[in-house]
Amino acid sequence: MQPASQTATRTQDLTPHDWLEAGQSLLRRGGLRALKLRPLADELRVSTGSFYHHFKDFDDYQGQLAGYFAEDQVGNLIDALERASPDPIERIRLLGQTVRRRGSSRLGIAMRAWAESDPRAQAAVERHDTLLLDFLARNLVTAGFTRHEAEIRAYGLITLGLGKVHAPQLDMSTLFDSLLDIMIAR
Repeated sequence: MQPASQTATRTQDLTPHDWLEAGQSLLRRGGLRALKLRPLADELRVSTGSFYHHFKDFDDYQGQLAGYFAEDQVGNLIDALERASPDPIERIRLLGQTVRRRGSSRLGIAMRAWAESDPRAQAAVERHDTLLLDFLARNLVTAGFTRHEAEIRAYGLITLGLGKVHAPQLDMSTLFDSLLDIMIAR
């Protein structure tokens, strides 16, 4: 446990963003049942009281966490990907790499489970999917597919990221790229 002076200093440095990232980390590792105040504070190495410097209550926090998944992260990621490369297929590859690196598949699965019981999480998942499907479809259209073909391929790519099928014979680190190659072949 940290001395009180270190905890106080750490509390001053924390932002709502830090708490939201910590919540997503808990969701990735343990799903909604892991999302509780004490584990959140432990994740950030602070007292539970410091939580209330940033959020009215846990319900407020959960609402902001859902919104963070839907808007802030996806919007910022899409903006970064669009700046990263002029090539639409390269943008999609970069998305796949980012999803793998961040563990976004596990977070997406946890968010979908949460959405079964919370309308805020349901709205967040729907918004998240809408933004990602549109990003993928727009880039596939730019690559030469019709909007309908692009939307079907975009759906396939997103569902790939949400699947946790046991297939030890496949290299999961290259699977997205391999499937993208198949999906963009004519």
